[in-house]
Amino acid sequence: MFLGYNTNGFSSHRIEDAVAVLSDIGYTSIALTLDHQHIDPPDRRGVAGALRRLAPLLRGTADDGRKAESAPDRAPLRVTIETGARYVLDGRRKHFPTLLSSTAELRRVRGGFLNAAIDVAGALSADSVSFWSGTADDEADESICYDRLAAGIGELLERAEPLGVRLSFEPEPGMFIDTMDRFAELHRLIDHPLFGLTLDVGHVHCLGDGCIAEHIRRWRNVLWNVHIEDMMPGRHEHLMFGEGTIDFAAIFAVLTEIEYGGPVHVELSRHSHDAVDVARRSFEFLSRFLGDAASGC
Repeated sequence: MFLGYNTNGFSSHRIEDAVAVLSDIGYTSIALTLDHQHIDPPDRRGVAGALRRLAPLLRGTADDGRKAESAPDRAPLRVTIETGARYVLDGRRKHFPTLLSSTAELRRVRGGFLNAAIDVAGALSADSVSFWSGTADDEADESICYDRLAAGIGELLERAEPLGVRLSFEPEPGMFIDTMDRFAELHRLIDHPLFGLTLDVGHVHCLGDGCIAEHIRRWRNVLWNVHIEDMMPGRHEHLMFGEGTIDFAAIFAVLTEIEYGGPVHVELSRHSHDAVDVARRSFEFLSRFLGDAASGC
């Protein structure tokens, strides 16, 4: 496994500067949140330019194979594409529209954004594209919501399959797919080799949604992305490590047990005002758990 950091915690930085800082600290992956201040898929021309600037930084080399002058002596960084930007599609409604929205037109807006994320993932050889369900804006019952979501994901997989891009789905508190049981039902409906899981350990903890270690064991074959932060039971608030009640030793122990080979991404989106110090302290805190072979629940 390897440590990474979500760029939503560097919202005051240029993306090139965020990548440089995280690489210098020692992170070997970034969770690149597509948003207006970094890479904004609705702005196709801006995306193309950002990819040209970013790809050499992630590779650590220029296009002709030479070491990139803008990233001297830096190891290549892996990348996961994140799609949880709050207002990227609607400046007045957070996380709107969604794949569950009431009209086909609204669902197509979210689908277009996620398709653009898949294209970015393909261009950057990303480990996966991480996304969530959102909520419905009408009185649709549970079966309709599952149908809308499954149909939307099916269309995304049509885009992802030729590019070999994996889709990692994140259960999120307050959204339609919030618990691991609901994810299990969705996974059953989709049943596709490119459809897997983003597990946010804080979400499981704050919802009291069973044993984190057991979820990791159960989903080990489709666990492609892990989000990590501290959190308190009953409160969906991403906290700095040591400010909540999560047992990180147990989490890293079971990740070691299953020989998890994917990214563990710090997600502290409300800490951008102190991003560099928070990223450094997070790395120091989490590094001590890497390689711990004990397991527990």
